[in-house]
Amino acid sequence: MKQIKMYVLALIVTLTAIACDKDFVEVNTNPYAVTSSDPALLFAGAQRTHLGNWGSEHTIVQQFVSPFNDGATIGVNFNADIDLNNNPKWDQSYPTAVRSLVQALNILGNTTDRVNLKSMIRIWKVQTFMGLVDTYCDVPYFNAGKAVSNGLFFPAYDDDAVIYDDLYLELKDAIAALNPGGDYVPADLFYGANSNASTKTTTATDQVAKWKKLGNSLLLRLGMRYSKVNPSKAQAIVAEAFTGGVMTSNTDNAYVKYDGSIYVHAENNGLRNFSQFNYAAEPFVNQLKSTNDPRARYMIATYFNAGQVANDPNPNTNLNDQYGVPIGVTSGQITSDPLYRGANPNGGLAYSQINIFAVGSPAAPDFYVTYAQTALLLAEAAKRGWIPGGDAAAQTHYENAIKADMAVYSLYPTTTPISTTAIDNYIAETGVAYNPTDALKLINTQYWIVNFRNGTEAFSNFRRTGFPALSPNLYNNNLGGGFVRRLTYPDREGSANNVNFQAASAAIGGDNLTSRVFWDN
Repeated sequence: MKQIKMYVLALIVTLTAIACDKDFVEVNTNPYAVTSSDPALLFAGAQRTHLGNWGSEHTIVQQFVSPFNDGATIGVNFNADIDLNNNPKWDQSYPTAVRSLVQALNILGNTTDRVNLKSMIRIWKVQTFMGLVDTYCDVPYFNAGKAVSNGLFFPAYDDDAVIYDDLYLELKDAIAALNPGGDYVPADLFYGANSNASTKTTTATDQVAKWKKLGNSLLLRLGMRYSKVNPSKAQAIVAEAFTGGVMTSNTDNAYVKYDGSIYVHAENNGLRNFSQFNYAAEPFVNQLKSTNDPRARYMIATYFNAGQVANDPNPNTNLNDQYGVPIGVTSGQITSDPLYRGANPNGGLAYSQINIFAVGSPAAPDFYVTYAQTALLLAEAAKRGWIPGGDAAAQTHYENAIKADMAVYSLYPTTTPISTTAIDNYIAETGVAYNPTDALKLINTQYWIVNFRNGTEAFSNFRRTGFPALSPNLYNNNLGGGFVRRLTYPDREGSANNVNFQAASAAIGGDNLTSRVFWDN
C-alpha cells in the first residue's frame, strides 16, 4: 500500500509539473515589458544634445559670470578646475545621446530600408562627437556606446584628430546616402511631423532636403575648425560643404522648443532657481551697449531683487541701465570696494542678469545649427577666399546672418519682432558695419553674440579665431595668464575607466584646463 501511495504521489507531481511547464513562458512573461525599441524614438531622444552650461563655457567666453569665489561657483569664473562644471557635456552625451544613437544604428543594421533614418542618426552622431572632442580633446569614440552590444564597458579614448578625420568621412557618406524617395521620419524633432511650425515637413523629399542642408552646414563647421591648424584642409572641406548646399534661411534651422511646464529647459531653469549667483559678464554687456544691440533687451535685464528674479516679471531692460560684472572680481570686492557697483539694496548684486523671461526662460528654444551661424562661417570663408565672392560676398553673408539672428528672437517667450529699421540701424553702427580691414573681427564677434545660448560653439569658435578680443581672467595664475582651452574629464573616469583615462591624459599633455584640442594648436 505504501508503494502504491508513493506511485500516485509521484504521478500527481509529474502531471502538475507538466501542466505548469505548459504555461511557464506565458505566466513568467511581463506583458508590459519593453522587448524592442524603435530606433526613430531613440534618435529623437538623442537630438536634444548638450549645448554648454552657463557656469562653464559661457563663463570662459565672458558672456556670463558668477562672482562668488567659494564652493561649486568658483569654477572657471576663477580659473579653477571643478568637477561639477566640467561634467554636463560628458554626462548628457555618453549616457544619453551616444548610447541611444549607437543602439539605434545597431537595431537598423547594415541592410535596413530605413536609409534616411540611418543617415540622420549618423549625421547627428557627428554633431554629438564634435561637441565632445571640442570640449575634452581625446574621447572614447570608435568603441563608445557598445557596452550592451559588444560588452565594451571600458572603451579606450581615441585621438581627437583621428576622430575628426572619421567624422568627416561619416558626414560625407551619410549626406550622400539621404534619399528623397526613401523613408519619411515623423519622429524627427527638427523637421518631422511634430517639429516646429517653421521647419516642419510632411514628405521624405522635403525632409531630406532639410537634412542635406543641415549635414552640409555641419560639414562647413567641421571644415572651419581646421582654419588655424591646417588652412588648406579647411579650405577644401569648406568648399565641398558650400558646393553641397548649406542652410539658406531660418526655415532650415535645427532647433527644439520647450513649453516651460511639462518640457522645461533645465539649464535656464537654474538661472531662476539660483539667481543670486548669476550675472551677465562685463565684456558681453559692454559689447551690446557700445553697438546699441536691439537683441540686448531679450538677453539681459536688471531686477528689483537679484535673488528673486522670478518675482519680477517686468524687469528693467533699458540698455543704458545694464552693467556687467567685471571678470575675476569677487562678490566680496563688489560689496566692499567703492570701485564697483556694490549690492542691490533689495538683494543680490547691483548688476545685470540673464533675462529669464526671454532667452533665459525655461520655455526658450535650443538652437543647435542655424542659418545665422552658417552665414557667418560663409562670410569668413569668403573673406579668406575659400568660397567665391571676396569681400562683397562676405558682407552679404555677414549682414544676412545678423538679420537672421534678429528674426529668431520672435521665437523666445515675451518677445516682439525686432523691426527692420532697428536691424538696419544696428548694421550701420560703428563697431558693426562691415569693413574689409576688420572683417574677421566683426564676423567672429557676431558669432560670439549669435551663440549666446550655445556655449559649446561660442567656446570653440573663440579658441579657433581669437575673437572677440577678450582679456584673460587674471584672478590668479592658474592658467599662466591665458584662457581655459578645454574642460577636464569627469573625476569618476579616473576610477571607472582608469587605464584608458590615464593613457588619454598623458596623450593630451595632462588632464588640465590648459591642454589643447588638436585644432587649437
